[in-house]
Amino acid sequence: MNNNRKFGVLVWICFVLIAGTAQAQQYAGYKPVTDLPAFKQRFATESQKVQTITADFTQEKVLTALTEKITSYGKFWFKRSNRVRIDYTKPFTYRMVMNGDKMLVRDEQKENRINVRSNKLFQQVNRIMIDCVQGTILDSKDFTSRVFESDKQYLLEMTPAGKSLKEFFKTIVLVVDKKDYSVRSIEMNEPAGDVTTITFTNKMLNAAVADEVFAL
Repeated sequence: MNNNRKFGVLVWICFVLIAGTAQAQQYAGYKPVTDLPAFKQRFATESQKVQTITADFTQEKVLTALTEKITSYGKFWFKRSNRVRIDYTKPFTYRMVMNGDKMLVRDEQKENRINVRSNKLFQQVNRIMIDCVQGTILDSKDFTSRVFESDKQYLLEMTPAGKSLKEFFKTIVLVVDKKDYSVRSIEMNEPAGDVTTITFTNKMLNAAVADEVFAL
């Protein structure tokens, strides 16, 4: 997996930890949140309650050059602070583990160990991750954001503000369940038109997760 793909995976990790130039009318069934300061405060409060997350995920990628979706499946774990593991299990196997400043990347052919601090893009992702965990991502200078709601969900539209993130994403759209402020889905829209959508199922918040899960 090249650095661009690693970076993209890291960014979607960040937004899972939250407990997107489109127009509002594109989001059928949603309306703008009227009291944004109150939402931000509640959002931060609920985010900080999350100590662990485990979930299954389905990833669908639509490439402008292809007519069919590329679908893959896997499992996700998170544990405060800065411990994350992603296992893609089907149709290929791939593992990424982040434990503090260290990262392990393992695919079917090789294994790489990375120091996050040695790469400026990864440093930026680490900063975004901290904002996500603390529930302050809506105040981040890395994005401009808009928030919408339906009866059961919030929709967060994050538009990158900096040049480096704009190279990867046009917008990132999150759907968050109102009942526990956990992420239901992430849609990443790339400048070239490719779209990646990740949907989470079987989510468990604050269940016991052993430290060994994140061993490097």
